[in-house]
Amino acid sequence: MVRYITRRVLIAIPMLLLITLILFYAIFAVGDPVARLTAGNPRITEQDIARIKQNFGLDKPRPLQYLVWLGNVVRGDFGESIVSREPVSSMIGRRLGNTLILMGTAFVVTQLIAIPIALVSALRQYSWFDYLVTGLSFVFYSFPVFFLGFMLLWIFSVKFNQWGLPSLPSGKMYDVRGERNLFELVKHLVLPVLTLALLSAAGYVRYLRASVLEVLGQDYIRTARAKGLWNALVIRRHVLKNAALPVVTIMILELASLFSGAIVTESIFAWPGMGSLFIDAMGDIDYPVLMGVLFIATSLVIIFNLIADIAYAYLDPRISYS
Repeated sequence: MVRYITRRVLIAIPMLLLITLILFYAIFAVGDPVARLTAGNPRITEQDIARIKQNFGLDKPRPLQYLVWLGNVVRGDFGESIVSREPVSSMIGRRLGNTLILMGTAFVVTQLIAIPIALVSALRQYSWFDYLVTGLSFVFYSFPVFFLGFMLLWIFSVKFNQWGLPSLPSGKMYDVRGERNLFELVKHLVLPVLTLALLSAAGYVRYLRASVLEVLGQDYIRTARAKGLWNALVIRRHVLKNAALPVVTIMILELASLFSGAIVTESIFAWPGMGSLFIDAMGDIDYPVLMGVLFIATSLVIIFNLIADIAYAYLDPRISYS
């Protein structure tokens, strides 16, 4: 197993380098960050622009810029923001915790929604409940994040307020003039978490339902029932354990997808996390901030892929580490 993990890590490192290299060139293909920074200021001269580029190392060839950035990242330095001149590590450090709160809560809520619904749907195949769940899962799975987020915001915040019903906050992490306590945090979490959880749960329900149905048709399930075992015991001991194997991989990979979905969700609900930081930096083409956020997102995807491979091989003895 150690050799397997070592080999996967050695493969992941050049993959991470290649992805960051592509992202680095893609960011500068969008536009010139210095031109965006100095736009609209008539007092900026060509000498000022040249000095700014020199301060940020933008006067060097692009491959050398990437190597300098990579060398700094290896030392734990993501550079300084072009706009605020603040260390990128500090900016990310203030926002990362908020994003993890949103992602972690959405992940837990997703499991609480998807697992019981998928199990009941599979056990009652072709019932009205099964048809309803299957239809809704396809509907929610096809929704873009921004569409569902705006719909929930419009209904539970805007319309509920107009109808005189108890409404939910439209954004932020706490009320501007309110207290910063757990109740306020949970209240502001409801809509962004629901946006992420409904979309993720729609995919989980489909995969878990199909996995349970496949296990229910196996010979050892029929044998267990023929021996007179209680149906609840068969489901708990045999069905759930074996049906969970492919879903575990999807669950782990979904954590990385939640980070990507949080970028859009945070911008909709003004959640002060990595997503809103990325959107703000994208408007200014603040490449040190953009590369810092993208580096963390890429690393999470690679790490979660590695964890998924290891977890699947650990849970299924038929899979060899060699």
